[in-house]
Amino acid sequence: MTDTSTGAELPGMREDYRTSSLDVADLAPTWHEQLLAWIAAAREAGLPDANAMVLGTGDDEGRLTTRTVLAKDVDPRGVTFFTNYTSEKSHQLRQTRRASATFPWLALQRQATVIGTVELLPREDTMAYWRTRPRGSQLGAWASPQSAVVRDRAALDDLLATVTERFADDEEIPAPPHWGGWRIVPTHVEFWQGRPDRLHDRLRFRRTDADWVVERLAP
Repeated sequence: MTDTSTGAELPGMREDYRTSSLDVADLAPTWHEQLLAWIAAAREAGLPDANAMVLGTGDDEGRLTTRTVLAKDVDPRGVTFFTNYTSEKSHQLRQTRRASATFPWLALQRQATVIGTVELLPREDTMAYWRTRPRGSQLGAWASPQSAVVRDRAALDDLLATVTERFADDEEIPAPPHWGGWRIVPTHVEFWQGRPDRLHDRLRFRRTDADWVVERLAP
C-alpha cells in the first residue's frame, strides 16, 4: 500500500513569517547593493550556497525550465553565472535572450528575483573566473556533455578519466571553448520578505528609460 500521509498533509503545511519586515527606507540605494547585502546576510546566517539562484529559461516554443546555479558576480550591469554553452539553458538563452533568477533564502523568510535580458560575457571575463576554479571543477567542465543523454554513471567517469589523463602534464588547464559566462541584465528586481497573514512585503526596483524606480507590490 502506498503511504499517502505526507501528501495528505500538504494543504496544512505552512510557515508563519514573523522574523522581519521590509520598507522602502530599508533598501540600499541600488538593486545590486541590496542584493549583495542580502547575499551577505544569508552567508553570515550560515545558509549553505547563499549565492544559489533558481534560473528560469524558456525556448521559442514556450517550454520552460528551471534549475539551480550559482551567481558568481553581481554589479550594476547585472548578475553573472557560468555554464556549458551547449547545455539546454544556453540553447534557450540564445533563442529568447531572456531569463529570471530567484534567490530563495527560506531560512531567513526572504527571497529576491531578478528578471531581464541576457548577454554573453566577454571571453576575458570568463578566463578571469576560470582561473579561480578548482582543478577538479575545470576537469569536470571538459568532461561533461551537459544536458546530453549518457549511458550511465560509468560513462561520465570514463569521460572524466580521459580528460584527467589528457591534462595530466599541464599545470594550467585551458577553459573549454564551449564553456563561459552569461549575464542577466535586469529590468526588474524584486525583494520579498515574509510577513504574518500572508501580507508579505514586496519591493521592486523597475528600470525605466531615465532611471530605476522602486514600487511596492501587493502580496
